[in-house]
Amino acid sequence: MTCTLYFWESKFPPITIKPHQSLAHHLTAENSPVLFGCRTGLCGTCLVEIIGEIPPPTSEEAEVLEILAPENPRCRLACQIDVTQDIIIKTHAV
Repeated sequence: MTCTLYFWESKFPPITIKPHQSLAHHLTAENSPVLFGCRTGLCGTCLVEIIGEIPPPTSEEAEVLEILAPENPRCRLACQIDVTQDIIIKTHAV
């Protein structure tokens, strides 16, 4: 089984990964439109909006999301996402 990552309104091609693989690793290796900073979920550089189903955020990620995107439940930190199926990633300005 594989998961395909699509990028909203972007010419960047879709990426296919195996479930539960590091999204940060693959997106950095592919030079994607998603930027990363700390990769630990603290800086918020990788804030994105997700269209599709993914597991809920951890309590630590939820705390950061309450600060960065309190009114958008689709926002997540790309470095913390556990991809389990196809999703659409929309970059989000902080």
